[in-house]
Amino acid sequence: MSIHADTHPPMIPLLHDFTDATVLVFGGGSVGARKARRFAREATVVVVSPDFADRDFGDADLVRAAPDPDAVPTWLERHEPALVVAATDDEAVNQAVADAARDRGVLCNRADRAGARDPDSVVVPATVEEPPVTVAIATGGTAPALSKYLRQDLEDHLAGAGEMATLVGDLRAELKARGVPPERRRAIVTDVVNASGIWTALRTGTANTRQVIEDVLEAERVERGGSP
Repeated sequence: MSIHADTHPPMIPLLHDFTDATVLVFGGGSVGARKARRFAREATVVVVSPDFADRDFGDADLVRAAPDPDAVPTWLERHEPALVVAATDDEAVNQAVADAARDRGVLCNRADRAGARDPDSVVVPATVEEPPVTVAIATGGTAPALSKYLRQDLEDHLAGAGEMATLVGDLRAELKARGVPPERRRAIVTDVVNASGIWTALRTGTANTRQVIEDVLEAERVERGGSP
């Protein structure tokens, strides 16, 4: 998807590991709650707000406070977050959060901005997950409804992708251990990924990854003239 550079600065999608990291969320409304639930699956999340309108913040720690813009830097110093989310209904506080994050080299997600983005800002995309496969969808903040539609549409298409990823990883390791040359390994793995029958077997449960690997290894053994 091309985005007009004069309207939306180009962004590069990255995957970030937040294990053992802290995410600091300013804002206790529905948006702040949604962000807290999303990040609480991987990180320690602290939500700062005078009120909490949503009941579900995941496993986040809720701190009832109403920091004014001048106090925002102190909160970042106290929690040392890897990411800070500005999700209040106060423009001044949200701007103070973005400024404090930039001053400290901390990633910042401004949930109150759609479309135009500050430099060094982070967009949290819609995701579809079939672990270990993750697909992210973003529209530059201009069309959240489209992101939601595409996410729902992709859910069916990704069925079995997690099992396929596990299968391919294990197969590559076993082929390498058996001394199969790199070019041949790539060809075998490509054939497996493109095999509709294997996708069907994984999706329907008629075969598991170990069974498929054994079948592929046996076929390769026969191809090489029966050598072990």
